[in-house]
Amino acid sequence: MILELKGIYKEYQQGKMKVPVLKDVNFSMEEGEYVAIMGPSGSGKTTLMNIIGCLDKQTEGTFYLDGQDIKACSENAMSDIRLHKIGFVFQSFHLLPKQSALANVEMPLNYARVPKKERRERARKALERVGLADRVDFKPNQLSGGQMQRVAIARAIVNNPKLLLADEPTGALDSKSGAQVMELFQRLNEEGVSVLMITHDAEIASHAKRVVTIKDGILQEKR
Repeated sequence: MILELKGIYKEYQQGKMKVPVLKDVNFSMEEGEYVAIMGPSGSGKTTLMNIIGCLDKQTEGTFYLDGQDIKACSENAMSDIRLHKIGFVFQSFHLLPKQSALANVEMPLNYARVPKKERRERARKALERVGLADRVDFKPNQLSGGQMQRVAIARAIVNNPKLLLADEPTGALDSKSGAQVMELFQRLNEEGVSVLMITHDAEIASHAKRVVTIKDGILQEKR
């Protein structure tokens, strides 16, 4: 089991009021699965993603990632987990504009203090895996949207994370580039990468092998 959430509640304080966002969420995911969490805007899916991505903590309930109780973790421990166990792919790529594709992919390895030669090699291999071996020296402004997202995916997998967490990964792409990115997720999953995708789009969610829906902070599994 790579992920296990039991009885997860999340509420935010707004002035004197407590605003509930997640209500009794129960969800688990095996290693090697490809799951989509689908829900409209305001459904709580971003809050859930932030908890799964160790960017925030639940108000109540237990969350285990790769056997580790996240609520018991310090900020530093959570930062380590994000670096080593989770690869993030966002809608807006988050690439450094003045750096080459290779330097962008190397970034997590810098933080992990991997020696320079090994960094280069691993970043090249990751770019090869996403079909960009011929674009290593290109900067983001020389790449198409689909290519930029593939650089972001290479950066997400370069540390061999336990989980690839993708938030609306095709949201900023045209349909052809979006289809190529979805093919890439499928291929990575076939290679053994665990993929969890957050989306509002039923067509994008249908690429996953299992779809879970969230509405008004309540998670439901389609059987």
